Formats: sequence, structure tokens, C-alpha cells
Amino acid sequence: MTEILSSAQMRAVERAAIDSGEVSGLELMERAGVGVVGAILESWPEAPRRAVVLCGPGNNGGDGYVVARLLAKQGWNVTVWAPLPPATPDAQENAKRWSEIGGTEPQIAAEQISGSIVIDALFGTGLGRTVARELWYPLALAQEVAAKLVAVDILSGLCADSGELRAEPPYLSRGADLTVTFQTAKLGHYLLPAGEMSGVLRVVDIGLSPHVDALAVRAVNERAAQEVTRPVPGLFAKSKGHKFSYGHLLVLTGGVGRGGAGRMAARAALRIGAGLVTVGCPPAALIENASRLDAVMLTPIADAAMLGKVLSDERINAICVGPGLGLGPNAASLVAAALDTKRPTVLDADALTLIAQRPDLRKALHEKCVLTPHTGEFARLWPDLIRARISKAEATLQAAKDCGAVVLHKGPDSVIATPEGNLAIHASLRERLAPWLATAGAGDVLAGLIAGLLARGFLPADAAAKAVWLHVEAGLAHGPGLIAEDLPEALPGVLRRLEA
Repeated sequence: MTEILSSAQMRAVERAAIDSGEVSGLELMERAGVGVVGAILESWPEAPRRAVVLCGPGNNGGDGYVVARLLAKQGWNVTVWAPLPPATPDAQENAKRWSEIGGTEPQIAAEQISGSIVIDALFGTGLGRTVARELWYPLALAQEVAAKLVAVDILSGLCADSGELRAEPPYLSRGADLTVTFQTAKLGHYLLPAGEMSGVLRVVDIGLSPHVDALAVRAVNERAAQEVTRPVPGLFAKSKGHKFSYGHLLVLTGGVGRGGAGRMAARAALRIGAGLVTVGCPPAALIENASRLDAVMLTPIADAAMLGKVLSDERINAICVGPGLGLGPNAASLVAAALDTKRPTVLDADALTLIAQRPDLRKALHEKCVLTPHTGEFARLWPDLIRARISKAEATLQAAKDCGAVVLHKGPDSVIATPEGNLAIHASLRERLAPWLATAGAGDVLAGLIAGLLARGFLPADAAAKAVWLHVEAGLAHGPGLIAEDLPEALPGVLRRLEA
């Protein structure tokens, strides 16, 4: 997976490199400026050689002065607007170097911006307050005149840690065309709404890799999913080569007319490689489910007592409970019985609603569970965290610590947290944007993918991360017009590509 840093972590990385004597702050600014200029030239090689650089008071503004100087030396017509004087020593030095070849404008107007590339180096990741409109208005001017807008680190008015807007309204209706950040992506490049306002994201190496170490949150990428095409080493050694080598998943679902969600979860689990998948449903729903399933097996489960008998088969090594389950005392007793086994368990949909309602079920959660709430379900489970107005990443981390289980907080910016404090983020943004996944049943398929990987022996956090990536990849492989039933059928092509 790829590292993601908070703004504080990035500052710590830079400080460690500077304090070690490996590099100076001025040299890091120079490297950053070179990276921004390179990204601009690569993105728009035929663009008119005109730029407007917006420089703030901090080190982000210092990067902007470097960009202005480098572009001017390449013959560009460069205008610099600096609404606030440079306030850090390195920014002051680079402002001085710029002043030797150019000046700054007291105001900026649309006619100065028209036909230029606008480079936003006002605040970047150091933003700690709301940006007044008199500071961010040139960004709006750039979009009014259709100028290309480049953000240095992150667009001013966006929080690099929470992804939230920090600008006086009304803010921009769309984001940057290009964002250039340094060494690693930041949390705000993945979390909404900032993630979808970052445009094309370029990460420039400025020579700090050895200092990243274990500080980082992980971005889920293709490399994280490649292990899915191989058996998990050392598991089920007594039954090598047999279908039980890849686990047996039980999917609990509801009564007559409620089986579709469970069937989709079961089919997804089978497609992801679980050796056997059984749907457990009330006896009255057996005929309905039998008419729709072939490779997926069926067993009648009317109540917790019958579930206990089914689970006496220790070869059933994972459980998926929630999709189509229904609510009420009997459904709650099934959730309780599933949790009591301490087997790897995915809790989705109705199971999450029951856990939010029943303190006894919440108390029964354990470290082998994966909870998969969307934003509404998360709010029912942890209303205090929503009211606290903390970032999605921090809220998910606190939720995982609270319940002692892995929490996958779903959305275009999916966040996965463990009770131990590990975080991973998958953003279905930019080149991985798949809006057609917002369709009924897609979440049931995701639950099945996670559960199938649990049955195969993957650890809960790994199963969640791999499943999220594969879920989006299957959506991208199918494209517009997708319905949830298409996702399992797209998986074989995705897996073949990963294996190639």
C-alpha cells in the first residue's frame, strides 16, 4: 500500500531531515518548486507561457516564490500576488530571491488571470483557520475565465487532514485541475470533499522517503489486492487441494422475499474464492432461494438453536450476517449466536441496526469482526463521534477502538480502522471514480467479498482493504449501467488481470 501522511506528520518528516543536516529547508523548497514546474510542463506542454502565482505567508508561499522564479527563468510571463508578507525565514529568503527578478501585485483581476496558469501557493497543508474570501477569490476568478488552476500541496480553503472546507462561503463549485504534493499524499487528498476537489494528483519525490517510516496511514491500491489470487500460506494445511482448503462461509439472510441481499453476498464470496458458501434462511424461504442458487448451498435456520446446530460444523470458519436479515428479537438472537462463536464475522446492514439498538450485541463484538457501516449506519452506531465534528479518519479510528473490531466506514472515501490504531483509506476518486456503484445491493456484494476473504483466511483488516479495492475495480471493469448482480460476474476478469 502507499503511505498517506497528516500535515503534522509531514512537518515531522521534514524537521527530522533538516535537523539531521541531510537537507536544508531552502533546499526542500527548491525541490518542491522544481516538482511543481515539472508537473505543469508535463500536464500542459503547449500552454501559453503565462502564469499567475498566488503566494501566502508560510512555507507554501515560499514554494510559490520558487515556482515563480523557475518559470520566469524559462521565459514565462509571471505575475505574483502576495496578499500577506512572508512570515517564515525560508519563505522570506525565497521572496527576496524573487524580488531580484520580479515584483508583486497589490491586487489581482480577471484580465490578469485570463490566458494564464494560476498556481495556488497561499496556504497548503499548514492551513489552521478559515480562509477569508478576500484571500481565496483569485481561485474563483481563475475558474470564471477558464484558467487552469494548480494547487501546491492542496487547494487553499481545504483541510489537508480532515478533507473539510475551511473557507468563507460561497466557496468554489469545482476544484483544482492539478494538485502537486510532496513525498506522500495527505489525508485530505483522499477524504471528501477535498479529495474530489484535488483534480489530478501528482506526488513529487523530494528525497524524504527514509524518514516516512511507520508514521503513515495506508492508501489501498492494486498491490494490496494481488495476494487474493494466491492461497493464504500455512492455512488449512490438513486439507490441501480440497474445497475446504479455501474455507466455508455461512451467510445468514431473511425470510420470504428478503433473500436477494444474502444471495448477492453469497455469490460474491464464492467468486472471490471461498471454497464453499452456504446461505442459511428460514425454512419458508428455502424454495425461493433454491430457485435462484446453484453452486451456493442452502440450509434451513429458523432460530438461534438451529444456527447453533449448523455451526457445530467447525469447517464453517466465517459468517456474514445482516444483508436482508430483518429486525426484531429473532434476528437479534441470530446475530448474538453468530458473535458467540468468535469466528471471523462480517456485520452489515440489518445487523448494524440491531447492534446500534442492543447494548448486549455491541458488547459481544470481538477482534475477528468487520463492521461495514455507511454514513447513516455509522451515525446510528456512534452518534457522539458524528456530533464531535472530527474527520472521518479520526471518527473511524475511535469507533474501532470503542467496539474492539475492524470498522469499514464506507463511501467514495472508505476508511478502514483497527482497534490497534491502524488506518487505511481507499478513495474512489479521480481515475478510480465509479459513481455507478451507488446502486442497490452494491454494499451486500462488498460484505460478501469481505466474508469470502475471511473464509479463505485473510485477517479482518486485510480482507476489508482488499475487498474494497476489488469492489471498485469490478465496478470500473463493468462501467456505466452496472447493477449489483454484475459485480461478482466482473470479478473473474479482474482477478485474471491481477494474476497476469
